[in-house]
Amino acid sequence: MERDKLRLYLVTDSLLAGDRDVVDIVMEAVKGGVTMVQLREKNLDTRSFIRRASLLNSLLLPHGVPLVINDRVDVALATDAAGVHVGQSDMPCEMVRRLLGPGKIIGLSVESHKDVSEANSLDIDYIAVSPVFATDTKTDTASPFGLDGLSLAVRSSVHPVVGIGGMNVSTASDVMRTGAAGIAVVSAIMSAESPAAAASQMLEKLGNF
Repeated sequence: MERDKLRLYLVTDSLLAGDRDVVDIVMEAVKGGVTMVQLREKNLDTRSFIRRASLLNSLLLPHGVPLVINDRVDVALATDAAGVHVGQSDMPCEMVRRLLGPGKIIGLSVESHKDVSEANSLDIDYIAVSPVFATDTKTDTASPFGLDGLSLAVRSSVHPVVGIGGMNVSTASDVMRTGAAGIAVVSAIMSAESPAAAASQMLEKLGNF
C-alpha cells in the first residue's frame, strides 16, 4: 500500500457519533482530507455491519480512500473492503493473509516493543502503536509509549508506523517528528462539531512532514 494513505487515518466509533450517522461523519471527514478509514463496530450484528461496510466502501472508492475493517475478516471479504486491522488477541496475521490474499491491506496493533519486534517477520502493511498517549477512547490498553517510545518503534519497525491514542491538533506535529507515517484519529474527528474542519486542521499540522 502507499505510505501516504496512512497520513490521516480515521478510526470510527459509533458511541462517539452520538445520534449522528457514522457514514455521514466519515464522508464529511474525507472532505477535510482523511486518507484512510477503519470501520470499527463492536456492537452491530453481522448483517448490519456488512450493510454499513458495503455502503461506506462504495462511497470511499471514488475518493481513493481505502476502507479497512476492524477485526472482522468475514465482513472485509463480504464487502471487498481494502483490508483488515487486527489486534494482538484477534485472528493471527498469517491466517488473515491466507484468507484475504496478497492484494489486501493488513494492519496490526502493537502494544509493546516486543510486539513491534515480532511484527517485523509478519506479512503485513503497517503497525499501529497503541497507545502513544493515554486516552479516554480506549481504557483497556497497555501503558502509553510516549513520544520516545514511538520514536524507538519507528526505528525498530520494518513496516510503516501509525500512532494512535491521544491524536489531535495539539499532538499531531510531535508524533510526525518521530518519523511515523501518520496518525490514527478517533474522538478528535468522530466527536467534532465539524468533522471536515477537524480533519482539515489536523492535515494542516501534518503538512510539513
